[in-house]
Amino acid sequence: MALLRVDQLKVYYPVRSGLLRRTVDYVKAVDGLSFELQHGETYGLVGESGCGKTTAGRTMIGLIRATAGEIHLEGDRIDRLSGRALSRYRRDVQMIFQDPYSSLNPRKRVLDIIAEPLRNFERLSPQEERRKVRDFVERVGLHPDSVYKYPHEFSGGQRQRIGIARALTLNPKLIIADEPVSSLDVSVQAQVLNFMKDIQREFRLTYLLISHDLGIIRHMCDRIGIMYRGRLVEEGTRDDIFEQPQHIYARRLVAAIPNPNPRQRDAQRERRLQVEREYEQLREQSFDREGKPHPLKRLTESHSAALL
Repeated sequence: MALLRVDQLKVYYPVRSGLLRRTVDYVKAVDGLSFELQHGETYGLVGESGCGKTTAGRTMIGLIRATAGEIHLEGDRIDRLSGRALSRYRRDVQMIFQDPYSSLNPRKRVLDIIAEPLRNFERLSPQEERRKVRDFVERVGLHPDSVYKYPHEFSGGQRQRIGIARALTLNPKLIIADEPVSSLDVSVQAQVLNFMKDIQREFRLTYLLISHDLGIIRHMCDRIGIMYRGRLVEEGTRDDIFEQPQHIYARRLVAAIPNPNPRQRDAQRERRLQVEREYEQLREQSFDREGKPHPLKRLTESHSAALL
């Protein structure tokens, strides 16, 4: 059984107009998203800004109400949970937010920030709570005495590690990481990503990684879904997406990845221009009348694309 299953998820925002503020249209942020996430894997949800990936992630964790569709965690539909079952879901699914500067309360010490989930779900003595928080702070590579400091006393990478420690305190089954390193320097990005891989092995975590950076997605993910205008245009393993992209939009994204080898840049530029010409030729048939991807069609056991 899949750990997480998303089936035809839709999130619409009404557009209101007139004196009576009647709904005249909808912004379809997510428009029929479906995928499965297996235990222990890292699934990458990637796409350009505004494609709906962050909205989808926030809906899965319960911060946004879905307009339609279903989200299942280990077979349980989350919008039907209540009482202890809902509390257990909130323990099992945690989130690492994009901005380490705004996701941490500047008025609270690190001790209080990381201990907040423990105070919500467990009853620990102050001594047990302090010992557990210091242990998690040490595991994410910070000094145990850091728990008495405030967020402004840390660098961006250290703040993101504090956010990761907070997400780990309840030993979750799934962590949704929304652009976890986009606001960090490149060298710090590598440190945080490698650290996330290390703790995934240690805690047997499952990640849903949301990003627009295909380099990070390639480094971190086992399977990948490419979003465009609220829908998936292609889904497959890392090799499927980066070695054999089928949808013209996916090929365009892959061709845009910079090549670090200066001797291959001319060939890369020519390949990018060729893909751009193909995109202009195939754009009308690759999308429906609304400019959205067609339904996914299975190509192989692991690979699907939105082709006619």
